[in-house]
Order: sequence, then structure tokens, then C-alpha cells
Amino acid sequence: MKKALKITGISLLIIVALLVAAPFIFQSQIKDIVKRFINENLNAQVDFSEVDLSFIKSFPQAQVSVSDLAITNFEPFKNDTLVSAKSIAFTMSIKELFKKADDPIVVNSIYADQVLLNLKTNVSGATNYDITKEKDNAPTESGSFAFDIKEYQIKNSTINYLSDESKLYFKISEFNHEGKGTFSAEKSELDTKTNAKVSFTMDSTNYLNNNPIKLDALIGLDLENSKYTFKENKGFINQLPIKFDGFVQMLEAGQEVDITFENPESSFKNFLAVIPETYSKNIENVETTGDFKVKGVIKGMVTDETIPTLDISIKSNNASFKYPSLPKSVQNIVIDTEIKNTTGKTEDTYVDIKTLDFKIDQDVFKSSATLKNITGNMLVNADIDGVINLGNIAKVYPIDLKTQLSGILKAKVNTAFDMDAIEKNAYERIKNSGSMSLSNFKYTSEGFKNPFQISDAAITFNPETVSLNSFNAQTGKTDLNATGTIKNLLGFMFSNKTLQGNFNLNSDTFAVNDFMSDEAPATTENKAGAKKPAAKKESLKIPAFLDCTINAQANIVIYDNLQLKNAKGTLIIKDEQVQLQNFTTNLFDGMLAVSGLVSTKSDTPTFNMDLNINGFDIAKSFQGMELFQNLAPLMKVIEGKLNTTLNLKGNLTDDFTPNLSSLSGGALAEVLSSTINPSNAEVLNKLGNSLSFIDFKKINLNDLKTKLEFNNGKVSVKPFRIKYQDIDIEVAGSHGFDKTMAYSAVFNIPAKYLGNEVNNLIAKIDDASTKNITIPITATIGGTFTSPNVKTDLTSGVSNLTKQLVEIQKQKLLNQGKEKVSGMLGDLISGNKAKKDSTSTAQKNTVKDVLGGIVEGTKPTTTTDSTKTKTNTPAKEAVKNVLGGILSGKKKAKDTVK
Repeated sequence: MKKALKITGISLLIIVALLVAAPFIFQSQIKDIVKRFINENLNAQVDFSEVDLSFIKSFPQAQVSVSDLAITNFEPFKNDTLVSAKSIAFTMSIKELFKKADDPIVVNSIYADQVLLNLKTNVSGATNYDITKEKDNAPTESGSFAFDIKEYQIKNSTINYLSDESKLYFKISEFNHEGKGTFSAEKSELDTKTNAKVSFTMDSTNYLNNNPIKLDALIGLDLENSKYTFKENKGFINQLPIKFDGFVQMLEAGQEVDITFENPESSFKNFLAVIPETYSKNIENVETTGDFKVKGVIKGMVTDETIPTLDISIKSNNASFKYPSLPKSVQNIVIDTEIKNTTGKTEDTYVDIKTLDFKIDQDVFKSSATLKNITGNMLVNADIDGVINLGNIAKVYPIDLKTQLSGILKAKVNTAFDMDAIEKNAYERIKNSGSMSLSNFKYTSEGFKNPFQISDAAITFNPETVSLNSFNAQTGKTDLNATGTIKNLLGFMFSNKTLQGNFNLNSDTFAVNDFMSDEAPATTENKAGAKKPAAKKESLKIPAFLDCTINAQANIVIYDNLQLKNAKGTLIIKDEQVQLQNFTTNLFDGMLAVSGLVSTKSDTPTFNMDLNINGFDIAKSFQGMELFQNLAPLMKVIEGKLNTTLNLKGNLTDDFTPNLSSLSGGALAEVLSSTINPSNAEVLNKLGNSLSFIDFKKINLNDLKTKLEFNNGKVSVKPFRIKYQDIDIEVAGSHGFDKTMAYSAVFNIPAKYLGNEVNNLIAKIDDASTKNITIPITATIGGTFTSPNVKTDLTSGVSNLTKQLVEIQKQKLLNQGKEKVSGMLGDLISGNKAKKDSTSTAQKNTVKDVLGGIVEGTKPTTTTDSTKTKTNTPAKEAVKNVLGGILSGKKKAKDTVK
């Protein structure tokens, strides 16, 4: 017994070892088979990370699995992924591994996980899934693999189909499908179970959006005739049960379809089941009356030119529903809708909504519509006639409204048009008539500080336009009254066209802050529990779909702490931009005119504005406008009027205020009839301490003109001149929005202001030229406006002036000496003409010596010759006495020469 057990154990161990080791033996063979199959059959780039063989996972069968499969297209869909899969596994008999290389391998089951299938058709009709290689004269049964499938399973997969040619997009997501059967028999059955979510979009219209579907189907397989018959089956669209019968058969000309379907139950609750559960909520306990029936027939050929005929009806009569948690019900529901195609041509498919009526309390709403040629130039004809109390919507249906609605909507409208007419603005083919009104509407939102209330609004529909006959609204302090016309409303509603319009907007009081939220930015917590700001909100965007002109007028516009009076102008909204034209308003006891542009086309909003200011009260404007406080901080010391032109451009913050660090532009300013209060500016106080002879209160700024340029947070002030009594002052420099300064002021100061010593010296000179003499004193101003640094060159200026006055005195004396010497020498020279040349020469030398001494500040040179000395003595003595008198300021009693 022990020996038998021992032998059995050893045998099992050997079998297990062989099962574990065998895959390594056959690994390369399996890879070769897979590669050969790909190369023989597919015209695409195929990649996979590995091929694995196991005898354990599906024992007693072998399992071959391919991991990380990716099939990529060649031209014309180069680099597009056609198929990807996390894993695909095949099971087969172990004996299949021992077949020759050319013998087909029979596969019994397939398992696929996380498959992504992208099917595409481009505008020219080419498809990306036509990648199989054609084989001339090859029998259809040959190949590397044959299939005798008994079961298959696809898990967590997605199928996308995109047709640029038909403008159609179809998606099946969260796709889980499995089936059991035998494909090898000529006639057999396949038992399938399917769960998925379906989305469908055509011509930019979304018809299904992640709607759940479920189908448990028993399908009869007639492989010889390629016919697949629906037997016992039941499907669900959302929660609506649908039963199928019929077949699909593959023929050479296409596919023949003959299917009938209907909902097996007739309760009106089935209608609510069609609505996605996200919106319909829990319908288990909803009370309903009346019936709801869906049934249809799809029959005919699917070819390149035809589709099956359609006859689908959706009907309900005198139905109602009420949610148990809500106070009101919807009653008298009548639905009568048909979807038909009697020719098999796609363009002949139409939807006829004969009746869609309901009643809430005493308000009755009726509507009907027909949609023809829905895959081509769709024709629409619709009628609406009814009343809806908006406040009742949340009382009859469990809709999630963040804000409460109220108001009465009345409509009686007929419209008939084709989509091509809308695209081409062919208004002669658009027929609109009727009217719509809204009264006592109230809307509350987090974006508004106060409820937004519309007391009445009325519009009339015309073929080309919609007339806004009245619009009266109020929120907070703001009142609005508007009239105008809307163009292309249908083009906006049914296509991607812009909404055009012209409006006149009037307001007695328009408070900008009424349209802003006071909410603080939200915060979140990180893993450590610390608070951090929430993600930044996107900046406000000017809608790209708007193309309108608004002529606005308001008696008072309130923005922050500003009050603009008699504001009027034109707003042109287009291409995500607002252009402001001819906007004028009274502000700060003056007039403001604005034109410019605000754009949100880029991620950061930008603006470019021209401002023309006339007669602003300087003190009021400085207190009220942060912009002025940064452009000209010293304006706070000025009391008077201001004229200026400003060009401003830069970025806007999220709340549409200028980002000062990005500001650039220029200004030309003129100050009128002003006075200065230097006590309001520390820099003037320090200047006054350094230049005590200037009283800044008396500086004349009348008709002052200056030019400013600003960029990158810095303001450059071009040189400008002001006057204090008879002192001319020139100022230039720059400052930053951070309040730092770099200015210089040159004071051209008359000498009389520079102290007693200078004035005494001027009086002593007693010369007319000293009355107009000035010196430049430069004040260098740095630091900040609150803590300035002031330096002057006053001391060196006074020293230079003193030297200048001494030089004037010197020149004056020299000129006086020259005049007297010139007179005397003339007499001397003319009285001695008869003397000998030697004597004349000596006299000339004597005069030369005397003048040289005066000019050079030295005594005349005396010759050593005894004859010359004797001859020149009287003249030299006379000149000496005269010059001595001039230099000493005294006259001699008697002349030495007669």
C-alpha cells in the first residue's frame, strides 16, 4: 500500500512538473505561431509584450495568452490605434500544440480583458478596420487558426465608432459580454449576456449619453446560411424592458433585417424608465396612471444605398405621475409619436410628434412637431401653445436645482424651417410667428448678491428676427429696461452660429457690484491637515457665441466707491471681445470719455483703453481712483482741476480690474487753477526745510502741462516747468507703483534769495547786471513717497554765486580804471607831439607798463635809465594818483599835472 501511494505521489509530482515545465519548452513555438498568423493575415503594425503558455490555468486544456496587444494602422490612418487589449487568452486542446506548422490550430474559447476598439471612417469613405490581407485562390478554411468555440468573454471594454463622412459618433463603454454555444455545428444556439453604456451623437446633436443597456439573448445560429435568429430574449434601455423577435441574415448584397420589438408592460412607469436614472431618480415608488407603449418593426436590407424600413410608435393616453416626496403631480399626459421610413432611403426617415401635452395644476402645455429628412437637410415644423409655472417644476419632478425658480412662462409659437436655410441665413425659407412672455420671474444664484427678478419680458417671433418688446428687471440697487432685436436665434439654437442682436438698455441705477459674488475663495486641506487655497477659478469669459451691439444709458453707475452720472455709450460684443465706443459720463465734477477694447480670447484677459478727462476735481479723483494714486501720487497735495488724456493697456485680474504690474501707456496732463497743500506730502515738507525761501503753498501750477509714460510698474515723467514768484523750476524723473522715487528738480533761484552776505555783496557792487543773476540749485529726490530722501547742492551754489559776484566787481573796477586812464593818457599823448621820438617812445612804454599793471594786477615797471626816469616821472605819478583814487574810492584834492 505504501509502495502504491509512493508511486502515485511520484507520478503526480512528475505530471505537475511536466505541466509547469512544458510551457517553457513550447514558448518559442507559440510565439512563432502567433507571429506567423499576424504576418499572414494583417496589414498593420502589431505589438505585444509577451506570449504566455500555461497548462495549469485551464487544465486539462492549454491556454495561450497575449499581453499588452496593440494594433496600429498604416496610411491613411497612420499611427492611429485600431485595437489595444490588456490581455487576450485562447484555450485549446494540448494536442493542438503538437501539430505541424502548416496545420490549423483549433481554438475552443476566447477571453479578452480591457479591449479598446476604435473604428473610423474618413470623409472619403476609407475605413481603418479593413486591414486583412487578401489571399488569391486560398480556401476560406485554411489558416493558422480554426475555431470550435464553446464560450467567450469580453470584460471592461470600449468600442468607438467615428464616421467623418456621416458626422456620426457611436460609443459603447463599460462593455461586458459573454456567450456560450457551439459555432462548429451548422445549426446551434448561442446564449449571451450583455451590459454596457451607450452614447450616440449625429450632426453635433447628442441623442444618447451614457444610457445603460442590458440584453439577455438566446440567438439561433444557422452558420451555413449566415442567419442569426433572436429567440428568447429581453433587453433594457435604461430601465425600460424591450422584447425582441426576428432575425439578421448576411447576404452577398448586404444584411437582411427583420426585427419586431415592444415593451412587454404597458404601465406609464415605463416612460420614466426611458429617462436616464441620473435624472429620473428612484422610480420604484412613483405613482402612475395610464399606459405607455413602444413597439416597432425594422425590416429590409442594409446596403450602401438602403436601410431597413421603419415603423416605430410611442404612445400614451391620459397618463399621470407623482413622486411620493413631492407635493404636485403631472396630469393629462398625452404622447403620440411615430418614427417612420417607408422607402428604405435614409433621407426619407421622419419623426412625427403628433401630440405632446401635459397639465400641472391649471396650467396646460400643448406641443407638436415634425422632423423630416433628419439625416440630410432636416425640415422642422413645430407648434408650442401653453403655460408653465416655473415654480412647479421642482414640485413635480425631482430635478436638482441649486437655485429656486419662479415665474410664469407663456408661449404660443409656430416655426417652420430647414437647416440649410439657417446655415445660409435664407430668411425667406424661415417662417416664424407667435409670441412668448415671462412674468414675475425670480432667480437666485451664488453668482448674484441678490435675487435677479424679471417683472415682465415679452418677445415676438418674426421670420428674420425676434423682437424684444419689453424687458424690466431688478437686482439689488440695479434696475434694467431693455428693448431690441435678436437675429439668428434658430441658427444659435440648432447649429454653431453666433447669436446676433441689437439692444437699447436703460437704467436709473446700475450697481456693478450687484453682479459680483462676495464669496471668499474656497480652501481645501492637504494630507497633513493644513489649509491651502482651492484650485484657481477660470477667468470670466466673454461668450464666443455673442455678436451684438448694446446702446446703454444710465443715470447713475455705481462701481465700488465711484458714482458715474449720466453714463451712456455703445458696447459691441463680438469674437470674445467688448469694444466700448463713445462712452461718456460725469465724474469728479468733470467729464470722462472712454473708448477701447476688452478681450478674453487668451487665457489672461487684456484691455486697451483711451480716456479723455476734462475738468476733474483733483482731490476727489485722487481719493476715488487707485490708478491716479499710482500714476501721480503727489496729486493728493493739489487742489484744483485736471484735464488729461490717458492710454492704458495691460492685463486684467479675474474680477476684471487692471493688473497694475502689467500696465503700460502714456498720459498728457494739464492742471488748471490749482493750489497746493504741502502738508499732505512728506517730500514737499523736506524740500521746504532745505529751501526755506520757497513757500510751496504759493507755487503756481496754473496751465501746467506734463507728459507721463508708464510700463512694467514704473512711471516716467517728462521734464515740465512750474513757477514760484520769480523762481523757475524744472522737474523730471520717475517713480514706481511700489512708491519708490527717482526725481530731480532744478530751481533757477535769483541771487537775492540766498542770504544777507550775498545781498550785501550785491548792494556794494551796485550794478544793474546783478539784479537778474540766478543760479541753478538741484534737488535730488529719492526714497519713497512716505519716507523720502532729499538732497540739494545749495551750499555749492551759493559759493559759486559769491565767486561770480566778486568777478563782476572786479570787472567793474577794471572797466572804470580803463576809462580814466584812457582819458589822461590821451591828453598826455596829444600835448607832447613836438617832442623827440626818443621821448615819445619812452612815454608809450610808460603807458604800456601802467595798463599792464592794471590788467595784471601789478605795479608799473620802472626803467633804470637815468634819462628816461627823469623824463617819465610826472606822467607816472599822475596815473598812480588817479588809479589810487579809483581803487581806494577817494579823489585827490589837487591834480599833480596842470
